[in-house]
Amino acid sequence: MNADEERSFRDFVVARGPALMRLGYLLTGGDQHAAEDLVQSALGKALPRWGGIEAPEAYVRQAMYRHQVSWWRRPSNRNETATAVIPELAAPDHTGTVDLRMALRAALSTLTHRQRAVLVLRYLEDMSERDVAEALGVTVGTVRSTAHRALAQLRTRTPGLTDLQLTEEVTR
Repeated sequence: MNADEERSFRDFVVARGPALMRLGYLLTGGDQHAAEDLVQSALGKALPRWGGIEAPEAYVRQAMYRHQVSWWRRPSNRNETATAVIPELAAPDHTGTVDLRMALRAALSTLTHRQRAVLVLRYLEDMSERDVAEALGVTVGTVRSTAHRALAQLRTRTPGLTDLQLTEEVTR
């Protein structure tokens, strides 16, 4: 790697690092450490090829999606996740936007990995159904049905969202 490529890589990480961390945080269900590992892994894969990558952000994001999907598919990673609050006992207070966002975050963390990934890619990353299907290695029909079921579960688990446009809240 020459000095120009190294400078370009450093500039990319400084400029796009926060956005990549946000994506990693969402893909990992709010686990800050796992998000950092995911971003680091994707950047580590991009570094040796940096000079030949035409669209660096797309490459790194795709590496993040694929790495996370591979992690989800490993049988050893299907354990229960410990949470500070038992989801069945949590009674969200919908008195303000902050409470609603916290309730939405909690509801998102109860979705399956695939459901969360579909919602994140579809509504936060604003990807088409076809692009989401390609990124996750599933069919377009699977993306549609998964998104439909996930949104229905979010509306059930977070009653305050029924009066709002769910996609507007998810994208904020």
